[in-house]
Amino acid sequence: MDEKSSDENSTLRAGLIGYGLAGSVFHAPLIAATDGLALDTVVTSSPERQKQARDEHPGVRIAASADELWDRADELDLIVIASPNRTHVPLARAALEAGLPVVVDKPLSGTAAEAEELAALAESRGLLLSVFQNRRWDNDFLTLRSLLADGSLGEVLRFESRFERWRPQPKGGWRESGDPAEIGGLLYDLGSHLVDQALTLFGPADSVYAEVDVRRAGAEADDDTFIAIRHANGVRSQLWMSAVTAQLGPRFRVLGREAGYVKYGLDPQEAALREGLRPCEAEAWGIEPESAWGRLGAGESPLTGGGRPVPTASGDYPAYYAAIAAALRDGTPPPVTAAEAAVALRVLEAARVSAAEGRTVRIGGAA
Repeated sequence: MDEKSSDENSTLRAGLIGYGLAGSVFHAPLIAATDGLALDTVVTSSPERQKQARDEHPGVRIAASADELWDRADELDLIVIASPNRTHVPLARAALEAGLPVVVDKPLSGTAAEAEELAALAESRGLLLSVFQNRRWDNDFLTLRSLLADGSLGEVLRFESRFERWRPQPKGGWRESGDPAEIGGLLYDLGSHLVDQALTLFGPADSVYAEVDVRRAGAEADDDTFIAIRHANGVRSQLWMSAVTAQLGPRFRVLGREAGYVKYGLDPQEAALREGLRPCEAEAWGIEPESAWGRLGAGESPLTGGGRPVPTASGDYPAYYAAIAAALRDGTPPPVTAAEAAVALRVLEAARVSAAEGRTVRIGGAA
């Protein structure tokens, strides 16, 4: 651990690169809400976003380029990269070479090999490198982990997970660009979350099958994608991510030998952050009403009253940066590792090959 971060009473100073959706809605508010962390500098070249950052975080310093951070690396304790996907690898490498711990928004990189190279660089320099997989702290995910831990479902046979939206018109921007260098499209955007959740719950993948489509007129990147994973333990995960779903399915449907769990609706934390609410100011952060609870049961549809309602755990995005602060101070493991990101990226790469070649792909070899 770096000497400048070793004082238990000192505030860890974070430099945030990027102030678009990820930077302004997720990272900046969560950093500011974390005890022992402070948002020191925001990097953005946009005058509008510079003003937005100053208005939302009075006293924050502004830099027009990341190079300004490397020039005063001794004044910072953490770099957070929330810029477009194509910049993740070069910026993370530059930060590590400047001697700074790094958090990178998902996806860490476009390939597993790049993720492994960054992980090796961080390890060689004794620096933290973590990936922001905030959906591990969604309320439904935390609830499902609890149900799995207490055996309520019995042996799980099938895990269905959906991030579905109804956006018939493309919004444009790099996230929907067809340029491979941009690493856009839903496979790497929402797929990064869904695959990470599936692997976290049920372990490594043996094989992957995928369907990757571009449905909307004028769209360039995939907007309607499906991934099927067979895990080494026999569980099958089926993951949907779509912008063209006119009727939304359940967020989770998990089927076990004893019971199933069905949950509709998204965790409320993202909507709250978009509305300008902050975890440190809310009395009941991440809590949803009883009407949104999932149901646990067997033999009948939850839509006709089957099963019993299961209280949803409180969502807890702030836990991610609390764990980052603890890792920097105490040397505890980071909440998400680069090695875990590389494993998930290997699944995404296999999905891309599967869709292009119309076949099931074994992880580590051909089907």
